[in-house]
Amino acid sequence: MRSVEHTRPRPGLSVPVVTALSARGELLEADQRAVVRHVIQDGWGADIVFAAGTTGEWDRLPGETSRRVVAICTEEVKKANAGLADADRVECWAGITAQTRGETLANAIAAIAAGADALVLAPLAVRDADDAVRFVARELGDLLDASARRVPVYLYDNAAIATDPHRTHIPTKHVKALSRLDFVRGIKVSAGLKVLGNYTQAAKSFRERGEFGIYVGDAMSVFDVFRPRHGLRGLLSDYWQRFWLSGGLPVGVVSGPANALPREWARAWQVCRAGDAERMRAAERVLGAFRAATKASGSRTIACLKRALLRQGVLASDVVAAGTPALAAADAERFDAAFEEVRSLARELLEPTWVTPGGGAP
Repeated sequence: MRSVEHTRPRPGLSVPVVTALSARGELLEADQRAVVRHVIQDGWGADIVFAAGTTGEWDRLPGETSRRVVAICTEEVKKANAGLADADRVECWAGITAQTRGETLANAIAAIAAGADALVLAPLAVRDADDAVRFVARELGDLLDASARRVPVYLYDNAAIATDPHRTHIPTKHVKALSRLDFVRGIKVSAGLKVLGNYTQAAKSFRERGEFGIYVGDAMSVFDVFRPRHGLRGLLSDYWQRFWLSGGLPVGVVSGPANALPREWARAWQVCRAGDAERMRAAERVLGAFRAATKASGSRTIACLKRALLRQGVLASDVVAAGTPALAAADAERFDAAFEEVRSLARELLEPTWVTPGGGAP
């Protein structure tokens, strides 16, 4: 069957994994595999491993490096799935966005050949894709038609990587048009609540071909989306929220910080979906403390993630790609101390099963 419209968007936690690099900027393949195993946590972490996304520094690495990352992540996910029950199966999604249409299509071909479960495309970040709808429908669609294996495609809306400052978000009418394609199955929205609400409101008309998944890309906002409200003000907020999310709740969250705290973020998603206010508060305190730690270190999020993985014994190097802000020595020391406090807080507030294990200082 050539159509993939019957596929259901994978719910849960999507972790856009970092790329493990040496001091010379070369891919550390063994470390990359270790990152994938770390975020999966034997079934207690990621539901989706998202390779070669923004957290993976796709726009600062050679295309061949990003394609190799996809291949490695796909291989490791397959290995992990061999030891997991069907219900716990993890998917590997491949970021295919590149500077040009030709490079993007080359990435798609490589990802399909590697066995990726889905492709992720930020059409507004492709410099020569002036007509995003046509590019996806015709060029990417034709490529999928000619492929031996057809896979779903998920759109990615992120103003930070859009090439045109006047086109920072995909218009909902364009998302609606793209959702009529059998292979476009959802969208990741890295934006505030207002933009996310625009997509969720419009989602009712995105479902001509089955379920269309919306994923929260601004991860901490998942607490605001699902937070139970009480009293008169809460009732009014709930009424507004029900209208705002009338197209349905998001099916998942995409969290870069889950590279460092995969079990904590998996738990956060669970308790948010369940509307468990008490446990939501506990998870929010832990994850909010981690976000504060990255901001105190100069908002160098990717560098902080790699530093955290170094301290946990997952990475042998916390080198970032050329062009990615790095941590100065003083900032790294501050982050190290703050990260230990976050881990201590997680042990204090969360059940032991939902605390990510890791080694001490390297």
